[in-house]
Amino acid sequence: MEGKKRLLTYEGLKALEDELEDLKVVKRKEVANKIKEAREQGDLSENAEYDAAKDEQRDIEARIDELEAILKNAEVVVDDDFDADQINVGSTVKVYDITYDEEMEFKIVGSTEANSLEGKISNESPVGQALIGKKVNDVVNVETQAGEMQYKVLQIERT
Repeated sequence: MEGKKRLLTYEGLKALEDELEDLKVVKRKEVANKIKEAREQGDLSENAEYDAAKDEQRDIEARIDELEAILKNAEVVVDDDFDADQINVGSTVKVYDITYDEEMEFKIVGSTEANSLEGKISNESPVGQALIGKKVNDVVNVETQAGEMQYKVLQIERT
């Protein structure tokens, strides 16, 4: 069964590929060494280092499986596919928050890349959904947990 398609920017794709490579090449080896050292200490039934290393190994393998599934179903957003004057995944958008009288900047990304601390919002989030397809000077109303917000699109850049 094929999983849900995951939209990614080239930047997001590269970051996931790099993380996967690091987990497979570096982290697996580090954990294998920790397990080996813990086994050399003797009795495994009361060996906290061994238990911690096995837990870490399990977590690494789970993350590898997760990354491989994401990458298998990844669809990279190609700039040529979209109108440069409209907001889409991969756009960096400067908006004026009418509700709070401030300018903000968002990068619209696929849900896998979303990180609000870095200003990256998902195309599936309420704000992302409201902005997709909009142009400069459009005003959008977004229902959020904090109430209804209004944003005016000031600038769109393809990054």
